[in-house]
Amino acid sequence: MKYLLMIGHAPELDGCDGWSEEMQRRGVLVSGVGLQPPEDATTVRVRGGEVLLTDGPFAETKDQVGGFNLIECADLDEAIEIAAAHPAAAYGMVEIRPVR
Repeated sequence: MKYLLMIGHAPELDGCDGWSEEMQRRGVLVSGVGLQPPEDATTVRVRGGEVLLTDGPFAETKDQVGGFNLIECADLDEAIEIAAAHPAAAYGMVEIRPVR
């Protein structure tokens, strides 16, 4: 089953202290990237047929998505084990979502 790991509060995702390499070795990491900071975001909404653009993040919140990893593993228990091993889990958060 595939799961998306959304990495919160992750200003530096370069290599993730060996986590990415270990997950590639295990064969569970499908893909992943770090994102530019929220202030570089552009939010798009369509209302009444008009495209509305807003600079910055879509919501005012302390938790922002800093990157993501797509993993493929046996079940949610394995996804939790993988997410808990991610360095960002120790200083931010990792949200797990099943992929449809």
